[in-house]
Formats: sequence, structure tokens, C-alpha cells
Amino acid sequence: MTVATSRGARQQRISDLLGEFAVKSQGELLDLLAAEGIEVTQATLSRDLVELGAEKVRVGKDLMYAVPGEGGDRSVRPAPDRVEVSRRLASRCHELLVSAAVSANLVVLRTPPGAASFLASAIDTGQVEGVLGSIAGDDTIMLITEGVAASEAVAAHLLSLSGKESQ
Repeated sequence: MTVATSRGARQQRISDLLGEFAVKSQGELLDLLAAEGIEVTQATLSRDLVELGAEKVRVGKDLMYAVPGEGGDRSVRPAPDRVEVSRRLASRCHELLVSAAVSANLVVLRTPPGAASFLASAIDTGQVEGVLGSIAGDDTIMLITEGVAASEAVAAHLLSLSGKESQ
């Protein structure tokens, strides 16, 4: 993974980490960043959290950092439960995935009209191993993967979640 060092890139990574992990303290967040090769001071991290609009929210008995969502819904949400994320991805694949085709480091997914963004969001949130990114249209999603082997594995995995056979 390439480590971006600009303030904007660092803040995006902080936002991503807070969306992936239940982070209770700035110390935990510093450790997560350091594990990725991003060295930052406590003061800089505090400023980044303020600029991102991060807040502590109660999850059960604990307080966790969370950042506002993007787009129309700007409410602050803690990191999702990983089991729930996996369940959501399986459900979306079962409901929406029509087909998957592999071409080199790309996987092209087909959905019913208007459903591609819903499935792409579930794939992005589910952090499917081997997927570097996704682009969704109306009924088509293009997944960019780490290579041919990853493309084949991703397509097989998503098709298995959908209950459909490999094509």
C-alpha cells in the first residue's frame, strides 16, 4: 500500500480507519496510522479530528470516534459491526448480482437497472479482499483488483454469496 503524506490524504485515511475500526482513543488511532507507515504527532492528529468533524459517540457502554457520513446524510456514525457488514454484502449479492465477468485485473458485475450503486456500496463497505476500488453506473459495476488471480477469486466469492454459478 502506498502511503500518501499530504494533509488531505492523511485525513482521508483517518476517516477511513474510523469507518473500519471501533477506535476509543487517539492513542489507538495513532497506532493504526503508524502500522500503515503514517507518522503523525498527537497535536496534528487532534487538529485532523477537529477538521474532519470527528466526535465521540456512545456504542453500548463505550465511547468511539466517528466522523460524519458523506453526501446527504452527514450524521455521525461509529464503525459498522463487521458481522453485519458481511451479512449486508451477502444479502445485496443475493438480491442484486446478476452476473460477474473477469477481464485481467477487472471484474464486471451486472445488476438490475438502478441497483449498481447499492451493490457497489456494499462491496466497498465490505472491503472484499483483492478489490482496490469500484466504479458503479446504472446496472454495471467495474471492480479494479490486484490482478488476474484476485479478479477470479473476487468474482467467484461474490457469485457464491449470490447463490449463482460461476460464468
